[in-house]
Amino acid sequence: MFWETAKPVSLICLFAILFCFGLGGKLVVADEKPVDPVSSASATSAEEKPAGKTEAAKPGEKVEEALETVKERSQEAVEAVKIKQEEIAKKIDESDDAKKYSAGILEPIYSMAEYMSFSSFYWIAFAVMVSGVVSFALQLVIGKLAVLVRGGFSFSQILTDMQGLVISLVGLFYTTQAATENSNFTASPAAVLSAAAIGLVAGFFFYLRGQATEIEALEGRREEARIARAAKNRGSK
Repeated sequence: MFWETAKPVSLICLFAILFCFGLGGKLVVADEKPVDPVSSASATSAEEKPAGKTEAAKPGEKVEEALETVKERSQEAVEAVKIKQEEIAKKIDESDDAKKYSAGILEPIYSMAEYMSFSSFYWIAFAVMVSGVVSFALQLVIGKLAVLVRGGFSFSQILTDMQGLVISLVGLFYTTQAATENSNFTASPAAVLSAAAIGLVAGFFFYLRGQATEIEALEGRREEARIARAAKNRGSK
């Protein structure tokens, strides 16, 4: 009898306990906030980095990157110029007009070279090239020092003498090569030594004349400047 009366009460109490536990679990889950993966990752990285320190590119690295960029662009420009030159040269080589003009320039030179291909010609050419080398070399060194001591200096004259020296050297090289291939000039020590001696003497003579002419030109410029200053002073008075 007692159990019959207590059974509904015990069932009600059991449902009440289960209801309370279920509500409490929902409240606990509701209180927990969902974790954002992006914010958690940033927070982790912020914790790993030391406070007050930020990564920045070093100045040396920036300069190296700029130099590499300039180098690459320069190489690209050089390659482009080479390709363009090759294209232009190929077009000129394939042009009939260019072949005709080239033959017109070279034909008289070939004819003259064949006509004068004897040992005496190479002797004269060798002596002339030696004289040019000696003259312009002395003019560049001793002659310019003599002018500088007198208070003068001419950059254009230095360039002219340098050009003459280079032309004389190239002419001497190719004269020797041509004489070796087309004559017996280089096989004769007497011919080579006599041509070199004549060239040395002639070169020294031309050097003296060139130095005297340059000094006279310097004195003439000074005299003209003095006359101009005198005329200007008379005009101001």
